[in-house]
Amino acid sequence: MTDENPPVGGIDVSRPSVARVYDFWLGGENNFASDRDMGSRMAELNPALPQLVRQNREFICAAAARAAAAGIGQFLDLGSGLPSHPAVHEAVREVIPDARVCYVDIDPVAVLHGEGLLARGEGLAAVQADLADPEAVLANPKVRTVIDMAQPTALILAAVVHFMPANEAAALCAEYMRRSAPRSWLIVSSGHYQDKELASRLQETATHTRFWNHSAADLASMLGGLEPVAPGVSEARGWIAGTGGEPPATPVYPLVAVATKPGQAGQPGPSAEPG
Repeated sequence: MTDENPPVGGIDVSRPSVARVYDFWLGGENNFASDRDMGSRMAELNPALPQLVRQNREFICAAAARAAAAGIGQFLDLGSGLPSHPAVHEAVREVIPDARVCYVDIDPVAVLHGEGLLARGEGLAAVQADLADPEAVLANPKVRTVIDMAQPTALILAAVVHFMPANEAAALCAEYMRRSAPRSWLIVSSGHYQDKELASRLQETATHTRFWNHSAADLASMLGGLEPVAPGVSEARGWIAGTGGEPPATPVYPLVAVATKPGQAGQPGPSAEPG
């Protein structure tokens, strides 16, 4: 991709995109000068940001693989961003070779590259849609060709809930889970800033978007009515290790949580113990 020859008509390459700034931090090549400029300015304020997004990627894959190990065979990655490796389908197909994965993002560049690099072969799709509209997302024909919401599904909202207030994020999670089958999984993560002054300065720099600094209690509210998966709401590395907790002296890190929808009578939910 080059700034002079954008891949999708109608894209304003002078405006940074959340998905493409993340791609820049992950060392990807699918970004424009505006994205690199924004990502560089934010990383100047907090050099740990690229590490944060890498840790978030590690969490997504670990949580998805754990869901697959519990028998979940389909995954809906909402706000998936640009293709990154390892991708969700790569992680879960190590466990279930024919697992189905649908990537959803509002950014046309993310979807284009998802179609070209990830969504090849049976049981994979990349869809352009607004995750804030669950009814439209779940009614989308391309989504429905891959995901059967009558069956247990892992819904991933990774590094997207911090772009909305906690009450809106909780309502959105609840609506997706209401439409999901019993024993479905919810996987969420949010950037968390212990350094409130740093968060404020980053928000002043990040003119392309607004973010909220969610707490552990905020993430817990997004699991309303669900059964938390051990070790509960915690920092990403602690969740992966099974130890849980939040680091006391780290200015910014991914705060994460995983939960399952209770099963019907005679349908025990997946194990909440670390595998």
